[in-house]
Amino acid sequence: MSRASHRIIAILVFLAAWAVPAQAAEAPAPSIGAWFSEAQFLLDNDTWAKTDRYYTSGFKFGGAVHLRNIWQPLQAPGNAALALIRPDPKAETFGGIFVGQNLYTPKEIGETRPQPFDRPWAAWLYLGTVLQVVRRDGKVLDSVEFDIGMVGPAALGEDVQTTVHEIVGAPTPRGWHNQLPNEPGFLVAYVHKRKLGNEHADLIPHAGATLGTVLTLARAGGTARLGRNLSGFGPDRIEPSGALLQNTRVSVQSGARPAWEYYAFAGADFRYVAHNIFLDGTVFRDSPSVEKKRFVRDISAGVSVRYRAFRFTLSRVHRSEEFTTPLGGSGRQAFFGLSLAYEPEPPGPRPQSTPKPDAE
Repeated sequence: MSRASHRIIAILVFLAAWAVPAQAAEAPAPSIGAWFSEAQFLLDNDTWAKTDRYYTSGFKFGGAVHLRNIWQPLQAPGNAALALIRPDPKAETFGGIFVGQNLYTPKEIGETRPQPFDRPWAAWLYLGTVLQVVRRDGKVLDSVEFDIGMVGPAALGEDVQTTVHEIVGAPTPRGWHNQLPNEPGFLVAYVHKRKLGNEHADLIPHAGATLGTVLTLARAGGTARLGRNLSGFGPDRIEPSGALLQNTRVSVQSGARPAWEYYAFAGADFRYVAHNIFLDGTVFRDSPSVEKKRFVRDISAGVSVRYRAFRFTLSRVHRSEEFTTPLGGSGRQAFFGLSLAYEPEPPGPRPQSTPKPDAE
């Protein structure tokens, strides 16, 4: 078995061990105070959209943890950001931890020579924490994510893509030796969301910013949903502060949660990009780069279905041109996003709706 296969197996074993909390046979079911009382697995891939280029794939895996289980240096940036926005002191802060990886390639993945007029090869492997507060009776969400990791060969992009392509019979990527060099990176992302509507239809505008050596940008947009028993603040995404903790959202709702929740959605996200390491190149070392577009937009649509504690979400994203070269622009890109989540109801008593008096 190849070294790449060993590395992939080690990663999968690590994730599997992390996903299943150890507990005694007679121990109570996990609660919001236990490791991974809820869990999410998010996957983006452009092959499903019949392409294999640019932002070619990404995954993010994690879930809710008690704040004391998050290493203090990892939660410090999120706590500082939340202190700046002064959330409701009575609102509970929820915490989560994630591991993720994003892969970026040029259009011709079979080319071994450098491709200075196309997107650089790059990978980003990171550990992240997210802190969230729901305010104003569940109508406002403040979310802060802090990610720290590596760009370059240490991010295992070549190992992961080569092994996956071998398994599915896709063309072998041959240009990873041209990727961005090793460099540590970080980012802090903040997103503010508001919910307008009811349990059948709503509109969720958002705004936020990301700052760091990996990404620095400002963003705004919104999502519209139509369905039944709508909860939370829209579908989850891999992007920083795009993955949410369901127990953050349902903890402020009254009454028992319905067994079914489903909706269709459509949304848009507009970004002004000041820095993107995957296009501008590494910060502290010379590396391949291209001229990025300052304004980028995502248009998305999809469906989300939850039955009891299990949710499935599928979305298709169309992204505008991200960079240009002396030979022309990159063109648009499309990819699919998949989210699988385990979302048990929060433990303990929940506030109940006040019954209306009987009519006389």
